[in-house]
Amino acid sequence: MSALLPPEFEDLEPFAATWCLATEAERWERRMASSMNELHAFYDAAFPRIEAAIEHCDRHALDALPADVEHLLQLVHSLVLVAMAVEIFAQPKTVDSADAELHRVKEPLP
Repeated sequence: MSALLPPEFEDLEPFAATWCLATEAERWERRMASSMNELHAFYDAAFPRIEAAIEHCDRHALDALPADVEHLLQLVHSLVLVAMAVEIFAQPKTVDSADAELHRVKEPLP
């Protein structure tokens, strides 16, 4: 299998197939389907690299991202959702949200 992420982020490659998701709804579903151990593993590996990842993405025009950089940005977006579960809720589900679901009619780009 070929790498999804830029070479500088090969340490995050084990998480790429799971967390490089194109839509917020897909990221939400992944978070809901993940155990806290899985969320913590991703968070613990990716959070220390977030600034470097954002800096790397910022080197490219948003409307012309190479595929590996777009995947890196998707990983960053996934980390945002996972961080909330890890840092705030201590569970995949949002606290006091009843049966919260995420439905977008249009996805922001990229």
